[in-house]
Amino acid sequence: MIGCFSLRRGALRSVYFTTRQVQLSTMSQTIPPILSVLPTRALVDEKFKVLVENLPAGSPVTLHSLHHSEDKDYWEAYAHYISDHRGTVSVAEDLSFGGTYAGIEPMGLLWSMRPVPGSQKGRRLRKTDVHSPMLVNISVYSGHIAEGFREQPPLASALTERWYMAPGVRRIDIREKGVRGTLFIPPGPGPFPGLMDMWGIGGGLIERRSALLASHGYVSLALEYFSPGELKSAELEFKYFEAAFNIVKDHPQVIPDRVGIFGISLGATFTMYLAAESTIIKPWCCVCVNGGHFYPRGETLSAFYKMIMRNSHKVRVDENDHQIWRDVTLPITSDLSRKVDVRKINCPVLLVSGHDDQNIPAVESAEDVAQMMHTAGKDHLLTRLHYPDTGHVIEPPYSPHFRATNFIIESTKAKAILLMGGQTKPHSDAQEDSWRKILAFLQQHLYSTSSPKAKMMIT
Repeated sequence: MIGCFSLRRGALRSVYFTTRQVQLSTMSQTIPPILSVLPTRALVDEKFKVLVENLPAGSPVTLHSLHHSEDKDYWEAYAHYISDHRGTVSVAEDLSFGGTYAGIEPMGLLWSMRPVPGSQKGRRLRKTDVHSPMLVNISVYSGHIAEGFREQPPLASALTERWYMAPGVRRIDIREKGVRGTLFIPPGPGPFPGLMDMWGIGGGLIERRSALLASHGYVSLALEYFSPGELKSAELEFKYFEAAFNIVKDHPQVIPDRVGIFGISLGATFTMYLAAESTIIKPWCCVCVNGGHFYPRGETLSAFYKMIMRNSHKVRVDENDHQIWRDVTLPITSDLSRKVDVRKINCPVLLVSGHDDQNIPAVESAEDVAQMMHTAGKDHLLTRLHYPDTGHVIEPPYSPHFRATNFIIESTKAKAILLMGGQTKPHSDAQEDSWRKILAFLQQHLYSTSSPKAKMMIT
């Protein structure tokens, strides 16, 4: 496994960033507060420690985080604290009395981020350039405030870097055998287990999760989808995924019989489809996050979209006019020709489901998958994770939650705001817990020789 970012950089010295030496009105001395964020550089799934020192005892202060995204949006979080008898505030140990989060939340300044007031609705925080870090400025202000952060000087500030790519991870553009994507290779001699990484119906090339998986020791291919209608038959579309899988498997840095598939949303659907139906590839294990198994065998992606749109009369809207699509594929059909026959899957599968997914019926689909695999005597292959009050897009930990997001409907090119679901605190807890268990699942099945499938192959 690849060590944490901060350790790979070596022991980091404590670096204090003080932008202004502003005297607190309650202070009887001129020593300015000191704010530290350690480590200053880390992977996005690593925790940091935020500490403020040299405050008067019992002093009310506000900690504030600010990030300027690649989409040119500003995202912020803030929390109210009171310094202890030593004049110290430790975010990892002390209670927040209010703000965008409350209670003891070591990473609340990241996961509770939201667009600053006045931002366009439906924004979400995305990182496309994984060569550069997310820069987050942490500041401490006098008193308990909820607005006007730009209008007053902070007592102290610190800049922290959050990376998807660890040092030494290689990024390689893939344009071969008709496949488009980006391959991320961990540092070191290898060989490593491999993963094919697929996102959802929005399409495009999304690299951030693959970069992070490579930082944890997996050769990972971020796969770009073909456009609907680009490939003229279901057979060609299916072969596209098989070719992509084999690019990973045949890479000299990959252990060829230790390659899995990781999918979210439509990517999870295709993950199950490939595991059940392909005679060419044999994934060692699969991770499926909020995906449905309702994909008609032998159909093209265009036909799938058309099937979805035929049921668009089932779309509902909430009180904010956000569209709710989860009912479009309900009820789950009993017709095996209209869904993936998961009874054919012969590798371990991890299903992650958010109970408040308002985009697809993830829970109902997971229940049907479990029932089908039970009838086939394959309960031992299935692991399920359920998370209440959790929405559709479950990302690596500390990623800000968004309940609704802008979306362009493929068939009509119309713009809409889709409700994804989830409540900020439980959704964020689910992201942290599921990522830890996903990494453990991958470690067990792709690295360990004691995994159930490895034992079966050895015997």
